[in-house]
Amino acid sequence: MAGRRRRPWGLAAQVGAILLGVVAPVQALDPSEQRGLTFVREHCARCHAVGKADASPLAEAPPFRMLHRNYPVEDLAESLAEGITTGHPTMPEFQLDPGQVNDVIAYLKTLER
Repeated sequence: MAGRRRRPWGLAAQVGAILLGVVAPVQALDPSEQRGLTFVREHCARCHAVGKADASPLAEAPPFRMLHRNYPVEDLAESLAEGITTGHPTMPEFQLDPGQVNDVIAYLKTLER
């Protein structure tokens, strides 16, 4: 094996080191953000993409990760509290309590990172 250098790590360790350098660390959600994620998964994911890379199951339903590009997501608080009656044509009406509003907004803010 002339000309080959022996590496001190095994192949698995080398691959792991490469992946650690390439993959960004996943940020943990605080309790409010986690509750918001749980809410949108249960109530919104049938139509909307609620994650950072998924596609919306319903083409006309915007991915939540894109909302902040159109306006500050904090601006949704009043609509969530009073009841969203617009959106895509098949969107059900929602009216969230103040805690749910805060949780959903907190989660939507994580999609801006």
